[in-house]
Amino acid sequence: MTDTQLPVESLPSESAASAPVPQQRRVVTAIPGPRSQELQARRAAVVSAGVSSALPVYIERAHGAILEDVDGNRFLDFGAGIGVTTAGHTPTRVVEAATAQARDVLHTLFTITPYEEYVRVAELLARHTPGDFAKKTVLVNSGAEAVENGVKIARKHTGRRAVAVLDHAYHGRTNLTMAMNYKAMPYATGFGPLAGDVYHAPSSYPYRDGLTGPEAAARTIGYLEKVVGASDLACLVVEPIQGEGGFMVPADGYLPALQEWCTANGVVMIADEIQSGMARTGRLYASEHFGWVPDLVLTAKGVAAGFPLAAVTGRAEIMDASQPGGLGGTFGGNPVACAAAIAVFETIDEEDLLGEGRRIEATLTAGLERLRAKYDIIGDIRGRGAMIAIELVQPGTAETTKAPNAEAVGRLVAAAAQQGVLFLSAGTWGNVLRFLPSLRMTDELIEDALGVLDDAFATLG
Repeated sequence: MTDTQLPVESLPSESAASAPVPQQRRVVTAIPGPRSQELQARRAAVVSAGVSSALPVYIERAHGAILEDVDGNRFLDFGAGIGVTTAGHTPTRVVEAATAQARDVLHTLFTITPYEEYVRVAELLARHTPGDFAKKTVLVNSGAEAVENGVKIARKHTGRRAVAVLDHAYHGRTNLTMAMNYKAMPYATGFGPLAGDVYHAPSSYPYRDGLTGPEAAARTIGYLEKVVGASDLACLVVEPIQGEGGFMVPADGYLPALQEWCTANGVVMIADEIQSGMARTGRLYASEHFGWVPDLVLTAKGVAAGFPLAAVTGRAEIMDASQPGGLGGTFGGNPVACAAAIAVFETIDEEDLLGEGRRIEATLTAGLERLRAKYDIIGDIRGRGAMIAIELVQPGTAETTKAPNAEAVGRLVAAAAQQGVLFLSAGTWGNVLRFLPSLRMTDELIEDALGVLDDAFATLG
């Protein structure tokens, strides 16, 4: 049994009274436990096999940085619903705001009878997304829907057809976004035909390509000019820090150079900040790290702390290109989700979650550097804020071929789960271990998780 106790009051800016789940790692059964196994058997009978789970433990309660399953096991959550619970599980302000809104109005459909909460979220996005120009917003349900609408708006504004993305990108599971992803399996295999007029340009991957930002930008621009043609290109969609692709951080100067080329050629450059936005990286939006001011910004995941909400925000003249009725949807900008998002913005500001992201980066990267000194299969450590990753390579290849080591990542994830720590894999070759905790993850919990990871590395041989 593992029972690492840490005081509830160590949670940043959360009182003990608002923390129903103790902030501790605890393992009291096999993983998964008996009740989770029972639920898994029920699931197999009624849930599509296409909906898989990284770890089949069934969660009953969550708070802060901890998940508690139906068997009473408590997990340090370094996945945060893939970047959704950035402000923590069940953050007090969000729960209270959503509860109050649910008592007043659950749904009217903004395109029939509007409400203030939608307008307030749009005001907050206009203020906080990069750029000091006039901006407008459309609210939708999910990240993939935000991508689709961003592309649609860019095509309408430019009158052009083609869409460009970068190698190693991930943008969603809808028909268009499947075509925009770099990796076919499992997101697109067998689901074709896929959308056309989507082009994949080389990206900036400093660990593997060794290029400076200007050099990498020249390579990307060369592809766009030769293969697509600027006059046919509606938009270039870029994750400032790539998510599923492996948390690649582009070389300095890469993104501004692409924006300069896009602006000169009438191409809309779109920042997919679905995973990297909303204080995840120690800035409100990761674009800010690179001095990049995109034309459109896509927001989702952490914006409403678990309620379904996403947004396309950008230059007013681009956002207004659509005819009335061309944008919207039945549930887009639901009033309860909007109330939650307003509370998230308040939480970020009033509880210095940007500072918490920088604290997590410092603690986590220092610990990972200690592990790299011990284990030569750690080829790279990269990321910003609470969006950090290590890329694992085959023994002895870190300075030569950098051959991917997906097997080691799988074994580490599995071993950590048995000790009550939830990590996620990533990367085009499955050889990246990503750390995506909520900003409620304390230094003590990070060190505890690093100790578990150290033990897991030691078993690899």
